[in-house]
Amino acid sequence: MGGLGSGRRYRYDAADCTDDYRRLDVRRWQRDGFLTPGRAFGWQWTRQGEIVASIQVRAETDRVILNYRHRSGGKEWKDEKYSVRLDWTACTYGGRRAWFLCPAVGCGLRVAILYGGGIFACRHCHRLAYPSQRETDDDRATRQADKIRERLGWEPGILNGEGGKPKGMRWRTFRRLSVQHNIFVNESLAGAMRRFGIKIDI
Repeated sequence: MGGLGSGRRYRYDAADCTDDYRRLDVRRWQRDGFLTPGRAFGWQWTRQGEIVASIQVRAETDRVILNYRHRSGGKEWKDEKYSVRLDWTACTYGGRRAWFLCPAVGCGLRVAILYGGGIFACRHCHRLAYPSQRETDDDRATRQADKIRERLGWEPGILNGEGGKPKGMRWRTFRRLSVQHNIFVNESLAGAMRRFGIKIDI
């Protein structure tokens, strides 16, 4: 069985971000039918097509059992096996929605996603911020520009220049998106220059 923590850092630090941690999403497990009582399955994380971590899971009526190994800071591998309780709420248009109850001592918060460290717990217990909470204004502008580039089918990265109009897109829409893209690019570059103390005399 693969383990957690090999090849990646897991720090309990207020500066950490949710994107830095491996996650378990109960919504996906429910959608894929993995929460059927008695179901046992493996869950893997990959990087560039290679498996970098895995856990074993067994579903029961009101919980899932997690079984894996982990290590941090170069310490010895440690075996972990514990249950995560499930809660169910009614959906507006019928059916039920599954939730994890955070297994960290004293928590029990109802969440859709758990993040992996020594144990899988909610982002509050791991003191994690969402990426948007750590963004500077120029980071946000860069992200918005890249979203437009993706929609237009342009090469990722604001320094890669502009591309052409996608086939089938109206010229009016293309011009509007191009203007928005350039505004975000200018905001991003101006913010980066301010951050690094770069001045341009005009």
